Amino acid sequence: MGFEEEYQAFLNAHLQARTGERLRRLQEGHNQAEMLFLKQVWWPIYFHFKYLHPEYEVDDFKDGKRYLDFAYIRPGIRICLEVDGYGPHLKNISRWQFSDNLERQNQLVIDGWTVIRFSYDQVKEKPRRCQQIVQQVIGQWLGDELDQTSLSIVEKEVLRLAVRKGEAIFPKEVEKYLKLSDKTVKKVLSQLVDKKLLIPASGVKRIRSYRLGDRVKHPIW
Repeated sequence: MGFEEEYQAFLNAHLQARTGERLRRLQEGHNQAEMLFLKQVWWPIYFHFKYLHPEYEVDDFKDGKRYLDFAYIRPGIRICLEVDGYGPHLKNISRWQFSDNLERQNQLVIDGWTVIRFSYDQVKEKPRRCQQIVQQVIGQWLGDELDQTSLSIVEKEVLRLAVRKGEAIFPKEVEKYLKLSDKTVKKVLSQLVDKKLLIPASGVKRIRSYRLGDRVKHPIW
């Protein structure tokens, strides 16, 4: 299925699973900015919404409840993804409200969350940069998934480099990163291409750079 079908299925599944205030927040809080983030940033990277929760409820440090735009949750991983709009409601917030927003983020970090925040303009005008940041942050947790595959240590390290960078990698930087010879790096890159974990990003007869293949974008995540 394409984005529209997967998005509707994703949203409907969460709507059906919620009641009360959690349902109301999803109905009223999930708007254009959140949908655009999924369409322009998340979907082109992963092509699914597994482990992602919209308008996710967390306990507030004042003993109340707060809601995150998105929470990416897996065992040992909790990432908050926020899309901040810029409009009159932000221009007119009080100094105490501004302080409260900062306190909210601080508390999430104290509670073990990794927090990523984008402006609406970033999502709209610079989605590729947003994708790179998401890949780099989530890529820090790639190790556990890769350890379950039958890849060599060197192959895993090359993939980790590609995920952290969030864009094409070059043989020379792999050589420098892993302190390996040109011949060894070419062999490892070729093996990863054969396994469809990397694909050529530039060059035809002589490949100059590589990017992540679909097998990394789907099952490993």
